[in-house]
Amino acid sequence: DGGKLVVREGQAAVFMAEGKLSDVFGPGTYEMSTRTKAIWGFFESIKYGFNMPYKGDVYFVSTRQFTDQKWGTPNPIPMRDKDLGVVRIRAFGVFAYRVTDPATFIREVVGTNGWYTTDEINGQLKRKLVSALADTLGESKIPVLDLAAQYMDLGDALRQRLTGWFQENYGVTLTDFVVENVSVPPEVEKMRDK
Repeated sequence: DGGKLVVREGQAAVFMAEGKLSDVFGPGTYEMSTRTKAIWGFFESIKYGFNMPYKGDVYFVSTRQFTDQKWGTPNPIPMRDKDLGVVRIRAFGVFAYRVTDPATFIREVVGTNGWYTTDEINGQLKRKLVSALADTLGESKIPVLDLAAQYMDLGDALRQRLTGWFQENYGVTLTDFVVENVSVPPEVEKMRDK
């Protein structure tokens, strides 16, 4: 009783009561007492009475937008083109995201790690993005020679496609996806230049 929890703008605090997620606090100052929902829920289930020490952890999660996260295709993506046949393309760009459901993020991504950085989740996000890009390109049936004119539309389609999945599985919202370049083999470049 009497402790204070201060949560700044751009972050959320996830309260763990004896190892179980208890509550999420948004920006503000909170007095920690037995009247606080996160703590009271724990005390209701305790068998020993109110005078036992209470063990709780607070995880702070940044809810700001993480911008300029780079992505790229590690291997060429084969794409069927009605004029050129099968063409192997590469692509790269940037994406941005933010944690919008801190409880899901802690449960599904962070676990019991005391320190978790964007580098640790970026690899998984990039793999999912590149996989979805391959699917989106295949379904769009945009001719290879016209891809450069469709970067914005491709980025928007991919962001919409993955936002629900990222929210449900990671507690993360994909806020932006930019296709900066799609490169093709040299022989296709020559055809495009002609």
